[in-house]
Amino acid sequence: MNFFSFRSRKAREQLSQKPPEGAVDSRCYAIGDVHGCFDQLVSLLGQIGQDNLRRGAVDKIYIVLLGDLIDRGPDSRKVLELLRSQPLPGVTFVFLLGNHEELFLRILEGEDELISGWLQFGGVECARSYGVDVDALLGAEDEQEMAAMLRDRVPAEHIAFLKSFGDGFRFGDYLFVHAGIRPGVPIAEQDIADMRWIRREFLNSQADHGVVVVHGHTISQEPDDRGNRIGIDTGAYASGRLTAIGIEAEDRWFLTAEG
Repeated sequence: MNFFSFRSRKAREQLSQKPPEGAVDSRCYAIGDVHGCFDQLVSLLGQIGQDNLRRGAVDKIYIVLLGDLIDRGPDSRKVLELLRSQPLPGVTFVFLLGNHEELFLRILEGEDELISGWLQFGGVECARSYGVDVDALLGAEDEQEMAAMLRDRVPAEHIAFLKSFGDGFRFGDYLFVHAGIRPGVPIAEQDIADMRWIRREFLNSQADHGVVVVHGHTISQEPDDRGNRIGIDTGAYASGRLTAIGIEAEDRWFLTAEG
């Protein structure tokens, strides 16, 4: 047996026996899939602000948005406009790109053929939030015309904002991504498509990923803590519940806004 491999496995086993910790002298909140639910987002940010004050000062405070800010719910445009303003002072916002933002950007950048599928999965509500005449959009002659109608309404600053989003954020023993990761693949070698789209292989895995993965993308009625992963997409657009997790040192807790 290779000695280095033996030591690495032993180190991992010892690490897995300890509770995961966040980054030193830092506090982090992560918010699940917003999906155009502006009112719940405003309420949850208010709760986070109050919770953060109650817990006292630390060197760094992060708020991570796990992606899928848009589509399905009624107020995609308002959600992006609010978050562009970085609404809580003294906090570092981290934005991750979800699969819904990926499709939206690809359409806006010229992949017209994607728009019909996007409209069936929440894009109608997003287009309406930007003032697109949805009846005219659905009655357009072809996908090129449909995509042109959308591009006419989405401001350049929103496109630039979405293009600035990342794909993952490491916080101590935690990794934040939109959908999940490919089990057995080192973190540095993960495929972006998996981080935005994966479901079954990740959700069913009991593997030790070397980090606790905090993710959205897959709806559960309550936060879904499986030890190696924590899902916090509680289906705000359908259930009315938008959920956040808070992490500091060995502590973690949940906040929920209902609308």
